[in-house]
Amino acid sequence: RDLRKRLEGSGHRFRSDSDSETIVHLYEDLGTECFSHLNGMFAVALWDRNKKQLILARDRLGKKPLHYQFRNGQLLFGSELKALAAAPSFDRRLSAAAVDKFLTYQYVPHPHSIYASANKLPPGHLAVVRDGRMAVQRYWQVDWTHESDIGEPEAASRLDELLRDSIHLRLRSDVPLGAFLSGGIDSSLVVSLAQQQLDQPLHTFSIGFHEADFDETRYARQVAEWVRSEHHEYKVAPDAVSILDRLVWHFDEPFGDSSAIPTWYLCQWTRQHVTVALSGDGGDELFAGYDRYRALWLSRWFDRLVPAGPLLGSRWVQGLPSSNRQRSFIRRLQRFGEALNQPLARRYMNWIQIFPERMRAELYAADFVEQLPDEDPFEFFEAAWKNLGSRDLISKASLADLVTYLPCDLMTKVDVASMAHGLECRQPLLDYRLVEFAAALPSRMKYRRGIGKRLLRRSFDRLLPRQIWTRKKMGFGVPLGSWLQRELRPLTEERLLGDEARCHQFFRPDALRLLVEQHMSGKNNHCYRLWNLLILESWLRKWQ
Repeated sequence: RDLRKRLEGSGHRFRSDSDSETIVHLYEDLGTECFSHLNGMFAVALWDRNKKQLILARDRLGKKPLHYQFRNGQLLFGSELKALAAAPSFDRRLSAAAVDKFLTYQYVPHPHSIYASANKLPPGHLAVVRDGRMAVQRYWQVDWTHESDIGEPEAASRLDELLRDSIHLRLRSDVPLGAFLSGGIDSSLVVSLAQQQLDQPLHTFSIGFHEADFDETRYARQVAEWVRSEHHEYKVAPDAVSILDRLVWHFDEPFGDSSAIPTWYLCQWTRQHVTVALSGDGGDELFAGYDRYRALWLSRWFDRLVPAGPLLGSRWVQGLPSSNRQRSFIRRLQRFGEALNQPLARRYMNWIQIFPERMRAELYAADFVEQLPDEDPFEFFEAAWKNLGSRDLISKASLADLVTYLPCDLMTKVDVASMAHGLECRQPLLDYRLVEFAAALPSRMKYRRGIGKRLLRRSFDRLLPRQIWTRKKMGFGVPLGSWLQRELRPLTEERLLGDEARCHQFFRPDALRLLVEQHMSGKNNHCYRLWNLLILESWLRKWQ
């Protein structure tokens, strides 16, 4: 709206109320520089009739997807891969490297897709197509190497100003609006600040499961009572079998983050009441909230004190009994010990990957190995890490997550799940001004003595109940391990071990059987690995 007023003041005449027309007028004035003036989420295709060129552009942080295939001067593009795949000229050949990357990250990282000939336009990039040629270029990038010398009181004041303004912008809506509320710090903070700007109760939404280890609804309820929102709570008993195939259809390519399940149900539930929802996405990356940052911090002390890598990474630790609990200490100890003798970037990557390199080597069939290019799937993450120059360890990890995990996993998950139900999801913490501010903050303002989100705690301490600030982080998970041993067991064994399993073109059947047997017997917890394999096999059956 602000851009529109400015353009009208300079003589532009509008024929509609759409945001799309605002972009057209802005392009008339600024050319491709116009995208740097947009604040929010977008994927744009713009035809310049005068220059006979097509412009494709994607928002800074990858909130909206944009896929394309450019072959022999012909361009296909769309927000969904299935739209491209519907074209007769679309090349459906799979990328062996993409399968390898998927088993590493649980997603296919940009600019790649599961198809060898199709790509994703990376966040903060645009593409110009003209005269049968395509040129992709970056239009926005945070200066990751710069660390601000701002004092903490001033930083707290600036953070308060930026976040309140971001929420104010995202509360503008001509349709019913609400907010997700998990009871974690980020969503609770967004809800509290949003409620302060409204003259009626904000509709808030949470879902929970009957398994206590995976249920946060009591915290969400506590925040809702504190801020006096109109709260809607929904306890679900998911149909794990049917949700699997629905996710495969909507995500278009293999996507293995199991938190897509609760996100799906949350969006479905929320859309029954509102059309727009605010979320707390981005807080963990911007303000160092993930538990794995604590592991990285602790690992430096292990390096100094004891030769812990060989000890904790030994067969003894890996042979400890497994657990299906979400925050299992044994599982975390196993992941911690696996990587202590590796360089820092690889050590961190080891904690977030799905299949370690050793397990992928044991799993892959010989014919599939021959198809793999001579490239390391870690290069995607390591490139982001190296771009951060001399920044400290916590800054490198959190900001690398911001440009890899956030767009490829979190934003993909939220966009697909929300759009499948006609729900628009807005992320106030990912206003680009707030991202640029947070990226420059020294890590001591985000993380100290094993506790993250330090500046958020200082700036907004009185806005939330003390229990919300001090509670342990749960994550948005599902009881996947027990599902695989019960409801999903017949499907898992049929799809991964049966004679019609299409993934046998990539994987050794005996290695698959070992993974399944170890999990079903409780010897090892392979829940995330088996889920990703199930997703891949189900995708192959649906789309190949």
